Amino acid sequence: MHQPTTITNTYHIHKTLAAATENELQIIRHNKLLSELSTWGIGGPCNYFVQVSNLTQLISAVRYCNEHSIRFIIIGKGSNCLFDDHGFDGCVILNQIGFVERAQPGVYRVGSGYAFNRLGVHCCNEGYSGLEFAAGIPGTVGGAAYMNAGANGQESADVIDSVEIVTVDGRLKTLNREELSFGYRKSPFQDMEDLAAVIAVTFHLIPSVSAKERQQTNLAKRKMSQPLAQRSAGSVFRNPLGFSAGDLIEKAGLKGFRVGGGKVSEIHANFFINSDNCTSRDMLELINLVKEKVNVKFGIQLQEEIRYVNACNGINCNRYDIPSV
Repeated sequence: MHQPTTITNTYHIHKTLAAATENELQIIRHNKLLSELSTWGIGGPCNYFVQVSNLTQLISAVRYCNEHSIRFIIIGKGSNCLFDDHGFDGCVILNQIGFVERAQPGVYRVGSGYAFNRLGVHCCNEGYSGLEFAAGIPGTVGGAAYMNAGANGQESADVIDSVEIVTVDGRLKTLNREELSFGYRKSPFQDMEDLAAVIAVTFHLIPSVSAKERQQTNLAKRKMSQPLAQRSAGSVFRNPLGFSAGDLIEKAGLKGFRVGGGKVSEIHANFFINSDNCTSRDMLELINLVKEKVNVKFGIQLQEEIRYVNACNGINCNRYDIPSV
C-alpha cells in the first residue's frame, strides 16, 4: 500500500500514554479509498484512516476513537473483506505491527500485521514444519489467527501457542492455547465482543528437513488451481461438511457466471473476481445468486468465509453477514 506524500485535513494526535514523536498518529480525513486496502479492489472512502506500526499507536488510536465516539475497524491486508461502495462511516485502522521474534528453536512470536505468507516461507527456510500452507495465504498473522486460516490439511490452530490481544477499552490480555477453542475457519476471537485486535501470535513448530519441499509443492499446485493473478478475496465460502464449495458451484454450472463487474472464476469456482470495475453491489448480488442456485440444486446452504463491512449510514452498523440486495 502506498504512503501518500501530501495529505489534506490531517490531524496529529500524540499518544495518550506518554509524549513521543515516533508514536504520533497521523489521521487522514475523507481521503482514503477502501478499494486501496482490499485485495478485491472494492470500496468507497472512509471518514478517518490511520496506520499503526506498534502497540502504543494501536492503543492510542482505539482510545481516540472511543473518546470521540467514532466507530472503528482494524484491518490487515484486507484479503477477506468486502467493503461497501459508500465506504465506512468511521475510522479504519491499518495494522502494520510487523515483527518476528525467535524465542527459542521452533518458537516464533510474530506481530499481527506481519504477512502470513512471508512467515510461512521464513519458517520453512529455517527448517520448521507447521506453516507450510501459510505461503499461499495472502493475509496477516492476526487475520490468520482470527479466521483460523488453513489449507492442505493444516490450519493455524495446529501450531498456535498463545495469542495476545487488546480490548476495546485498551486492556492487554495473553491467551494460552488451552484457553482457545478453534474450529473450521472459526476462532473464539470472532465472538469476543470486547476484542479490538489481535496484537501478536506465538507459534510452536517442529523441526523438519522436508518442510520447504512440501511448501514448494503446495505452492505449485496452488498456482495451477487458483486465479492468483486476478483481484479476488480468496475463498468466498467455507466448505460445507463433506463437500467442496468450489465443486458445488462448478457443478451448478456457475463457472464464469457474472453480475456486473463481478465474476465467478473459471479457474476455481470458489474465487470471485473483480473483473471490470466491480462494485460491492455487484459482488453482493453475485454471492447471493450463487448461494441461491447451489441451495436449489443441492439443498446445501453455503456460508461465507469473507466478511462484509457495512458502510453503516444509520443501519445495523456492526453487521458482517451478507445482506440481500
